Amino acid sequence: MKNRIEKAVLVFLLLSQISILGQKNITHQKLFWIGYYPTLVFNKNWSLKNEIQERVFLKPFQQHQLLFRSDLERKIVEHWSGFAGFTFFLQSPNNPYAENKLIVPELRPNIGIQNNQNYAFFSVSHRFKLEGRFFAIVEENRLTNDYVFSNLRMRYQLGIDVPLYKKEQSEKIILKVKDEVLFNIGSKIVKNTFDQNRIYLGLQTVVNSNVAVEFGYLNWFQQQANGIDFYNRDILRLSLFHKIDFKNKTNE
Repeated sequence: MKNRIEKAVLVFLLLSQISILGQKNITHQKLFWIGYYPTLVFNKNWSLKNEIQERVFLKPFQQHQLLFRSDLERKIVEHWSGFAGFTFFLQSPNNPYAENKLIVPELRPNIGIQNNQNYAFFSVSHRFKLEGRFFAIVEENRLTNDYVFSNLRMRYQLGIDVPLYKKEQSEKIILKVKDEVLFNIGSKIVKNTFDQNRIYLGLQTVVNSNVAVEFGYLNWFQQQANGIDFYNRDILRLSLFHKIDFKNKTNE
C-alpha cells in the first residue's frame, strides 16, 4: 500500500509540472538563499526546529525575503512525527527594480505531519503541511498595525536522501533531492489554486554529529494571482544545520 501511495504521489507531481509547462508570461529571476537552521533536541520525542533565512536577488542585488520560523515537533509513532509552529515573514517587492521598496510583514501559523522511511541505500520522507497566511494591511503605501487573513495553503514535500560517502559508519556526504508542491485555499483564491512547485538538488556535508553544511540548487516555479503570469526562479542555496542536544547533556 505504501508503495502505491508513493507512486501515486510521483504521478501527481509529474502531471502538475506538465500542466503548467504550456503557460506563457514567465518572468525569470536569479536568487541566493542563505540559512541557519538550529534544532534544539529536548529528548527522544520532542525537539524545536528553527530557521533564519535571508533571500536576495542577484541581478540587481536586492533583498527579496527574510523569514524566521520555529516548529515544535513530536514523534508520534514509528516513522511518523507531528509539528506545529509559526513563521514571521518579511516580503519585499517581487520585482527587484520596483521603485516602491515597502517591506510587508506576514504571519504564518502552521501544522503538519512527516513520515520518514529508511531503505538499503537511501531514505524517503513525506511532509504534509497546512499554513495560514495573515498579511499586514497597507494603506496609501504605508504599513498599519493591523493584519488581515488572506488564505490557507497546503504543502506536500517528497524528499530522497542518498548517502554518497561514509566514514566510520557515519554518513558524511549526502545527496538530497526534493520536490514540493503548494496549493492555495480560500475565498480570495480565484485563478491561482496552484501556487508553486519547488524542485531541489543539493549536497550536504556532515561536519560532525551536530553540524552539517549544505549547498544546492532550487527551481521555484510560481503562479501569480491573475493565473496567467508566472515566476521561474533559479536559486542557489547555502545552509548551515546546527543541532543542540539537551538530551545528551542531561544524561551527562
